Amino acid sequence: MKQGWTLLPWLRALLLGLMGLLVCSSDFQHHRYEDMIRALFAVQSECPYITRIYSIGHSAEGRHLYVLEFSDNPGIHEALEPEFKYVGNMHGNEVLGRELLIKLSQFLCEEYRAGNQRIMRLIHDTRIHILPSMNPDGYEVAARQGPEFNGYLVGRGNSRDIDLNRNFPDLNALMYYYEKTNGRNHHLPLPDNWEQQVEPETLAVIKWMQNYNFILSANLHGGAVVANYPFDKSRDPRIRGRTTYAATPDDKVFRKLARTYSYAHSWMHKGWNCGDFFDEGITNGASWYSLSKGMQDFNYLYSNCFEITLELSCDKFPPASALPREWLGNREALVSYLEQVHHGIKGMVYDENNNPVGNAEISVVGFNHDVTSGVDGDYFRLLLPGTYTVTASAPGYVASTSTVTVGPAEAIQLHFYLKPAPKQNLKVKPHNGKKNLSSSKSP
Repeated sequence: MKQGWTLLPWLRALLLGLMGLLVCSSDFQHHRYEDMIRALFAVQSECPYITRIYSIGHSAEGRHLYVLEFSDNPGIHEALEPEFKYVGNMHGNEVLGRELLIKLSQFLCEEYRAGNQRIMRLIHDTRIHILPSMNPDGYEVAARQGPEFNGYLVGRGNSRDIDLNRNFPDLNALMYYYEKTNGRNHHLPLPDNWEQQVEPETLAVIKWMQNYNFILSANLHGGAVVANYPFDKSRDPRIRGRTTYAATPDDKVFRKLARTYSYAHSWMHKGWNCGDFFDEGITNGASWYSLSKGMQDFNYLYSNCFEITLELSCDKFPPASALPREWLGNREALVSYLEQVHHGIKGMVYDENNNPVGNAEISVVGFNHDVTSGVDGDYFRLLLPGTYTVTASAPGYVASTSTVTVGPAEAIQLHFYLKPAPKQNLKVKPHNGKKNLSSSKSP
């Protein structure tokens, strides 16, 4: 009898937990375009002081690409507060990411209102941007088929049947050339007429990246269960029949980012999923299979943003009944990965009058990939724990170098104060017997 009484609270807690799961399960559904918009605006209505909804553009069929932002000051970039983004449903028929990001939005709002200190701190210290669907047109095509009859490719592309993850400007080839010639290693230039060469959805995302100084990102896919990190494109396209690992200069950082998601996920880290095996649940993109014009490589080569690709389900269009389990499997991973934006170093770049210096280059010895400061003079550099030599430089200023030790906790602040470079006088050779003249102007 005594043992039975001691078990009663445990059984009661178990039953309450099961009841809670049943109640939560009723909240899960597949969201068509109008349903998704209503869900996003419902979150904004519930948490008006920490959210903002904005559109980054339109799909080929004219649907808005809506983003839900979380911040303690929505719509405002605060210096030293990093920008983070999640992108879902890039392939229209890979729908789990779309539903997870809608649920994540609801979760962040609910937990903030409930006083969850972890979530409150995350929203206060981070500007979070969530794009649940990059390809709403493709989703509608896939959704008309439904989960039971959806084909492997039906709805994958946009309404013009273009694969958006093969649609970004190919900067890899340029980067691989520069590696051999000691050329530029970051913010590579876009090709001429690039706007006419990409789809409306791709154009909107690139413009989005131009307007926000994103530091960390993930795009959510389906069809496998693995965290995939750059580079996606092999350095040697001539190889046929086998894959080759294409490491970025930040390979160790990317592996850490991928492992963060994989090990926080309920089963990704186990490796065996969907008939495939990936050690630790992670893979280099090119080592898996090489692709050109992908979004994650473009992020790294064109901006300050480190992005990985998350393959989250064997079934591209899982039934609604599977969504609660998928949410529970991904919830901690989504939050843990987001928190990674606060690692490494960050700081301000000032001139001698304490004015911020935008577009200053931040280089780290041993890493052939620089980042730049934003328009407000703040910079962010993801790094693993260790001691680093860091240099800030900008045209018209003397470069400044410091040594910093990064720990496993939050980013270390390292500020730079740049002095103006001394003006160089040009010597003019004597002509017709005249004396040397010194001038600061070009002849």
